Amino acid sequence: MRTRLTDVLGIEHPVMLAGMGGVSYAPLVAAVSEAGGFGCFGASTMSSEEMVDQIRAAKALTSKPLGVDLLTAMPDRLMTDVEALIREGASVFAAGLGVPRDVITLCHDHNVLVLSMCGKVRHAVAAVEAGCDMVVAQGTEAGGHTGQVATMPLVPQVVDAVGDRVPVVAAGGIFDGRGLAAALALGADGVWVGTRFIATPEARSAPGYKEALLRTGEDGTSISRAFTGKTLRAVANDTTRYFDAHPDELVPFPEMLMKSTSGGWMHLGADENTPGVDPDRECYPAGQGVGAIHELIPAGDIVRSIVAEAEKSLDRLTTLR
Repeated sequence: MRTRLTDVLGIEHPVMLAGMGGVSYAPLVAAVSEAGGFGCFGASTMSSEEMVDQIRAAKALTSKPLGVDLLTAMPDRLMTDVEALIREGASVFAAGLGVPRDVITLCHDHNVLVLSMCGKVRHAVAAVEAGCDMVVAQGTEAGGHTGQVATMPLVPQVVDAVGDRVPVVAAGGIFDGRGLAAALALGADGVWVGTRFIATPEARSAPGYKEALLRTGEDGTSISRAFTGKTLRAVANDTTRYFDAHPDELVPFPEMLMKSTSGGWMHLGADENTPGVDPDRECYPAGQGVGAIHELIPAGDIVRSIVAEAEKSLDRLTTLR
């Protein structure tokens, strides 16, 4: 399935793995890229040294392109990490929470593309004017840090605003090929998928995370500031309910992030062997597509099924003329 996105990234399928902190490590990134999609590391929960090790580990598993997602809210190490991902051969720097112009210049000087996560039209316009090469229009249905505008109205508005200049990638509540077909119909060039790829054997996850996804319905998530101080969609639990009832105890980012990690309801970068994780309190980011997840499926199979189902959906639409 060829789109502007596949041409720009040099990949087979317009399916991108979201750079999820604590989840998108080498096995998952490599599996998605090797299947023809685009794997992206979630390096915000990694140390600089771990990020380099993970990139090298993925490159030992696949020769396909891959990217690295970093939070630009950590300026003290941002430039050093971007220099490292360039040196290690990543082809895309994915930025959350804005992109400094000097970082964009550095990436372009080394033929690395810059992607910006956007929850509003004005964010997308600003990103493109700053020099970003593509934007992800992420609707509020998405897991993790998210905004207030839904995917269906956001994507075509972003396409209208910047789609003539850069590829637009749709995100938020997309979990199968019907979502890809819908995104293409809205004018997007591909999809950025997160939650569905957590429920895979290759994904790294805190204890209880994958099990929580399998039992959670489409209405079982909540947008809360309880974990980082920023609006974040996660599986609703005792923590989100407590802070819904006690909003006076919330503090801004990054103080809330420090409070949640020291308080024991946020284990950054946790894996299956991390001790002290309480599934009734832990931060398990998840989008509203979680209700469609009923089993763990290999990441490569998910990429292939998304594309096959999208082609089937698009074929069906041609019969309606």
